[in-house]
Amino acid sequence: MSYAPFTAYSRLLRGPHEPAAAGEAWSQPRRVITASWRRSIRAGIDPDLESAPLTHDMPHVNDARDSHPLRPLLPLLAQTLSGLTDHVVLVTDRDGTVLWRDGSRDVARRADDVGLADGHQWAETSVGTNGIGTALATRRPVHVYSDEHLMRVLHVWSCSAAPITDPDSGELLGCVDVSDTSASLHPATLALVAAAAKLAEAQLALRMHERDERLRRRFESLRGRPGILLSPTGRVIAGDPAGTLGDRVPVPGAGRRTVLRDGRVAQLEPFSEGYLLRAAPAAPAASLRLSFLGEGPPRIRHGDHERPLSLRHAEILALLALHPRGLTAEQLSFHLYGDTGNPVTIRAEIHRLRTWFGDAVAAKPYRLACPVEADFLALRALLSSGDPAALARAYTGPLLPRSESPEIRRERDELEVQVRSCLLRKGSPDDLWAYAQTPNGRDDYEVLERLATFPGPRSAAAQTRLH
Repeated sequence: MSYAPFTAYSRLLRGPHEPAAAGEAWSQPRRVITASWRRSIRAGIDPDLESAPLTHDMPHVNDARDSHPLRPLLPLLAQTLSGLTDHVVLVTDRDGTVLWRDGSRDVARRADDVGLADGHQWAETSVGTNGIGTALATRRPVHVYSDEHLMRVLHVWSCSAAPITDPDSGELLGCVDVSDTSASLHPATLALVAAAAKLAEAQLALRMHERDERLRRRFESLRGRPGILLSPTGRVIAGDPAGTLGDRVPVPGAGRRTVLRDGRVAQLEPFSEGYLLRAAPAAPAASLRLSFLGEGPPRIRHGDHERPLSLRHAEILALLALHPRGLTAEQLSFHLYGDTGNPVTIRAEIHRLRTWFGDAVAAKPYRLACPVEADFLALRALLSSGDPAALARAYTGPLLPRSESPEIRRERDELEVQVRSCLLRKGSPDDLWAYAQTPNGRDDYEVLERLATFPGPRSAAAQTRLH
């Protein structure tokens, strides 16, 4: 088989790879590789690394193998990929750590030199662009060819990898990968690797359905109205013919309460390999924990239950947390909308919040009538302590960055200025690097200039962003 087209592509990649590794502008390779290079450079990966890091010694690897859900499927994966005897086949966990390796002894000896071996981690955040790490990062099968790797030592290697997802929980379980030198691994190998991953997922789905059927038979043998039957991961299996709960229910643990999507409070009881969900009296007012910093969606934990919030509800709760004595509907409306606000809208939103959180949101005036923990309030306390390391760990990004509320914008800007000033005055390189990962810190010229003066890979990453 001729590999001339891929050899030519490899030569073309040498043009963009060097400026990319140096943090300069480059011409575009494939989109998936360009995106991976950018993630790798942001993570501070050194292109001159010679091997993937060893994160598990053999006793830990053996323990991880024994408990991993893919262990029973190894014979299936080996049989599916048995024709690839001239390569190495690897299976990793969800973090990209190699748990199993098989294949050609000659190739395995070369693989040992770069860490394609048991216990070594191949996540993008550890070694940059590669088949395993990029497949896990994108959750899609991917072929990475020679010079597409960020690490120069891998430019004689090519790899085809596909992630394996748990059909029960929807979470990544790991990755299957085939690797070899670029002269002998054809990109068409990707189709076979992807098929192996799909077969593994199909087998996992079959076993899941068999477990469900065993649970359903035991459930149906119970007398009376036993409740709603759930899998260990919270999938609804039986007892909800109208489908009011949807496909899945949050599972906080046996004996604990959970809030259903219709607002009802229920309690979980262990049943065989799963759970029974039974109605429970409403729980007393519990503490609220607000997570409103950073780019992710705002979230709230009410007692044992956590849920995402709309921006408007997050804004209201943030304002109530900032004004513990309470606010009237008119005051809340002004803080949210300025002079154009309508108190009637506020009253409707407060009604929804009280439906979800009960007496935790009190009226006349509106206030939070329970213990409140909020990441932005904790940040204020850390600013008073003057501990830059703790501040860098706590500050994951601006307060509700999409909010246009005048009051929240003022609070957001004030927190940002104080955090940045403290870290520039007192912060270590680690503290400044943590800030540089936040939305406003990524392109902060002064912070990046300061980081560029320190030796190490972070200096190169900072210089990359400056360019």
